[in-house]
Amino acid sequence: MPDYSLSYFYVLTFFVVGAVFVTVLLTIARLVAPKKITPEKLRTYESGEEPIGQAWARYPTHFYVFALLFVVFDVEVIFLFPWAVLFRALGGPGLVEMAVFIAILAVGLYYAWKKDALNWY
Repeated sequence: MPDYSLSYFYVLTFFVVGAVFVTVLLTIARLVAPKKITPEKLRTYESGEEPIGQAWARYPTHFYVFALLFVVFDVEVIFLFPWAVLFRALGGPGLVEMAVFIAILAVGLYYAWKKDALNWY
């Protein structure tokens, strides 16, 4: 009969050793790192470009909606690969399930299209 409490001990030990390791490395980095503060280091950095205007700008929400739609459909495509690998083993029921899955995705894409969520203005 396996001793499951020993497994919990291993996980706890791994967590503690990891936390101590990270803490030690961050402390060493803080002690060793140079601390010379210059006006150039205190400037706002924007990919090597001079900052223009305020940093608190409002962005249109359709950019976020577009990005979320991309992530949703990108993740959904990942489900197609295991299905394609097991296509013959799944047979007819697997084909029907995937057809329903793709139909749901198509309805979601149609809805996003009608709501102008795919326009990049």
